[in-house]
Amino acid sequence: GALEFGPDGNLFIGLGDNTNPFESSGFAPIDEREGRALWDAQRSAANTNDLRGKILRIRPEVDGTYSIPEGNLFPEGTPNTRPEIYAMGLRNPFRFSVDSKTGYVYWGDVGPDAGEGDPQRGPHGMGEFNQARTSGNWGWPYTRGNNQVYYDYNFATKTPGAKFDPNKLINDSPNNTGLRELPPAQESMIWFSYSASKEFPWLGKGGVNPMGGPVFYADDYPKATNKFPAYFEGKLFLYEWMRDWVYVITLDEDGNYVKADPFMPSSEFSHPMDMILGSDGNLYMLEYGQKWNSRNMDARLNRIGYVDGNRSPIAKITVDRTVGAQPFTVQFSGSGSVDYDKDMLSYEWYFTEGNVQDKTETPSYTFTEPGNYTVRLKVTDVAGNSSTATEKIWVGNDAPIVKITLDTDDTTYLNGKEVGYTVSVEDQQDGSTTEGTIDPKEVKVTFDYIPEGEDMVMATIGHQQNTVPEGKMLIDGTDCKACHGINEKVNGPSYMEIAERYTVADKPYLMDKIIKGGSGIWGEGMMSAHPQLKVEEVAKIVDYILALNSVTERNEERLPLKGKMVFKDHIAHGSEGKYVLMASYMDKGAKGLENANLGGRAEAIFKFPKFQAEHADEKSGDLSVWEAMGDNLVGSIKNNSFLKFDKLALRGSKSLRLSMFFGPDTRYSGTIEVREGNVTGKLIGTGTIDHFNKKDSVKKEIQINIAPTIDQGTICLIFKNEGNKEEVITNLDWMSVDY
Repeated sequence: GALEFGPDGNLFIGLGDNTNPFESSGFAPIDEREGRALWDAQRSAANTNDLRGKILRIRPEVDGTYSIPEGNLFPEGTPNTRPEIYAMGLRNPFRFSVDSKTGYVYWGDVGPDAGEGDPQRGPHGMGEFNQARTSGNWGWPYTRGNNQVYYDYNFATKTPGAKFDPNKLINDSPNNTGLRELPPAQESMIWFSYSASKEFPWLGKGGVNPMGGPVFYADDYPKATNKFPAYFEGKLFLYEWMRDWVYVITLDEDGNYVKADPFMPSSEFSHPMDMILGSDGNLYMLEYGQKWNSRNMDARLNRIGYVDGNRSPIAKITVDRTVGAQPFTVQFSGSGSVDYDKDMLSYEWYFTEGNVQDKTETPSYTFTEPGNYTVRLKVTDVAGNSSTATEKIWVGNDAPIVKITLDTDDTTYLNGKEVGYTVSVEDQQDGSTTEGTIDPKEVKVTFDYIPEGEDMVMATIGHQQNTVPEGKMLIDGTDCKACHGINEKVNGPSYMEIAERYTVADKPYLMDKIIKGGSGIWGEGMMSAHPQLKVEEVAKIVDYILALNSVTERNEERLPLKGKMVFKDHIAHGSEGKYVLMASYMDKGAKGLENANLGGRAEAIFKFPKFQAEHADEKSGDLSVWEAMGDNLVGSIKNNSFLKFDKLALRGSKSLRLSMFFGPDTRYSGTIEVREGNVTGKLIGTGTIDHFNKKDSVKKEIQINIAPTIDQGTICLIFKNEGNKEEVITNLDWMSVDY
């Protein structure tokens, strides 16, 4: 991983443990079966007679040989040991540094991949920031972090043995060529996994790839022209490849951890890979870029220098819109401008050519003539330092208006139901579809069925005013982009490859894979665990990925501007999803603004006649909303509580289904009245609740036959228990209409 010189001319060499990690479920790879030595870290990292999984310390000599400094872990001549070993029991000490004053060694040790602990195997995967004041053993593959131990797992019988004892580690592997009794395991200075750490909350959450940076001493750089200030004296730099941050660690006089402060938290690092303090006093940082094994355009070598004295502010413009027809009024804001010295800022706005036209922080300006404008904002601090930002404004083009007209107000669907639609587009510059000045072929109209739980990306991809699907936003906020691209294979398969291999039926498997990690499906590359993500977030990520293939299969089928929709695709899916009719148009700009196109979009969404209780159009004031078994429920339902649902299609309806939640060891009883219009409206059905279960919480559905007298309108559910008016009658999840 690295070579570093320390005090007295000693050379330290970091070597990873090359044990195959892919068949131990992210736990300790200690497979002792015959022929499985490559899967046994006891032959390498835990082997006192092997250089792998170690930091070595040697002294290069003038004749090209090397000698062994005093204080290494095993004195020269000790049988079954290598005297070069300084620190053992390491998994991947990829980056480390040596304190020039104390000789202490600091390193980041990249941990195994288990997303969560297993009572038969050991702890979840942990990365470590370690400190070696003297030589020692840091425990891998028997311990991680603050000496959290693994079990002596038998890979042949798939059964756990005893827990390893960090104070008395025994390497009895048949693949061991070193000592049987090992030095005791040392605890890490800082340890963490994928989720937020209770001990070190500043670490955040995400992927785990720690790196050990240098310790700063000003007198190590006597010729520096740009020194870091005294604040950094004796402090340790630590950085994280996956989480893209750098922290400065304060240590006490004995070298103990005291606190961590963020370094340049407003800057965006792109997988910091290595760093060194140069003789000129600057910090040099090598950044890998966001994707594995790719020609990253954000790979770079940064030189970071300390700016002494007053810093220039950073100007930033935000606007509410950038394109429109004259007269075009734009609301501008410079409130995003920053001065890191907390100085008061003055603002100078230049909306058109000429002199300053406004000096407020959030002005508005009306452009009366068409054209391209470059708006400038100059911000100046109290010391006279300034910076400028610009924003392009295009004046002379109106956004198109896209409309969908339906022949019904009912936006629910049934088997075989037909709905007529008409799409129209009007654009101030281009004309309209009704006048024939906009070609119908330039208007995109699609009709899609989206199974329950899937992301709307399936309908929106390809329409000009596409919103970013929530699943994609979640991906962009994680480390997923380091290993996957939409259409390109990076360290793992592309999202399109995943979408082509799996279907909605595989969603639970894919969610489990993302949360827990694993390998073996697309080769031996290890998929990192993501236990820090919520289940509902992972579900949206999977929905987005699977929907990509649905978009491809649909092959951009376009509909005419006028026609009928038939609701039948949901039958094959067996799903209570939604249908989306979507229309969009991208205009041609305007004279002189051909590159300032504006898009318009309209959509009509048809849902299965199933209505979440918490989304009722009206609820009595005594009700509450809470969560159980993964669903939101309306609770505290007592005598005379009611829920009202408006605009329901009731023609041909025969019954209502109500999904309810019942807790254990509680008697639930009462009746339900179904009325049209309001709580005193015509009674069209009644139901009974009578439930008691001592053991477990359960969900149950009840069916209420109804005889509506209206084709469309409001349904009101009124709950009754006159015998015990304070007793909770039920907790309601959803209501659906059956036909």
